Amino acid sequence: MKKIKEIYQYRQMLESLVLTDLRTRYKGSFLGFFWTLINPLLMLVVYSIVFKYIVRVDIENYTSYLFVGLISWFLINQAITSSAGVVIRNAGLVKKIYFPKEILPLSVVLGGVVNYVFSLLVLFPILFFSKIQLGWPLLLFPVILIIYFVFTLALTLIFSSLNVYFRDLEHVLGILMMVWFYLTPIVFTTSMIPKEINFIFLYNPLRVIIESFHDIFFYNKFPDSTELTVVAILSVAMLYFGLLIFKHLSRRFAEEI
Repeated sequence: MKKIKEIYQYRQMLESLVLTDLRTRYKGSFLGFFWTLINPLLMLVVYSIVFKYIVRVDIENYTSYLFVGLISWFLINQAITSSAGVVIRNAGLVKKIYFPKEILPLSVVLGGVVNYVFSLLVLFPILFFSKIQLGWPLLLFPVILIIYFVFTLALTLIFSSLNVYFRDLEHVLGILMMVWFYLTPIVFTTSMIPKEINFIFLYNPLRVIIESFHDIFFYNKFPDSTELTVVAILSVAMLYFGLLIFKHLSRRFAEEI
């Protein structure tokens, strides 16, 4: 609770870091922030061609199903890969002034949430033209997003602090995220997984989150409340341990970078 109050006191710095991250990401680009909308669409075209026409994944309205999964995946993928080096990139701040260092990975995750929300501007027209009905389950969107936010923040706290001491982690994470992508029902459904390896997907917390987004946006049904509750509890526990790990490792950030 004390840490939350401290971060709140530095909210202007947090806001500045989020805005700076968003600006520098598209700095010098002609289209600028529009890449937030263009990138998911380009990936949608590529994955649609590969999995719908080459692999021949049999899902009705596959383009809509795929886009829901892709934009949800981009949030955690960009947050983890970007936050891994966030402490090192801000070495000047870390060495010169005091501030709650947790703000650094938090700013990256918040930037990812902003990008995700803007991606919805593309998602809703796609759902409309696919004639997919939206209903009451959509009210659960903020709840699922908060759970996803906590889950992602917990991981970024751990990886951003570890990467200060083990610089190769940033490169390893890129490979691990690619593996995690295919262990999550983004380009296919869980029912398509062979029974022999189904347990791998069953115990993947991200599966529950992505499936929950599919449920409210694509299937127009309420997510599995039991699974979502378990992941919510897990996310809070992970955040607690993530904060402890970050606090312990952050004591020597200035010396290590």
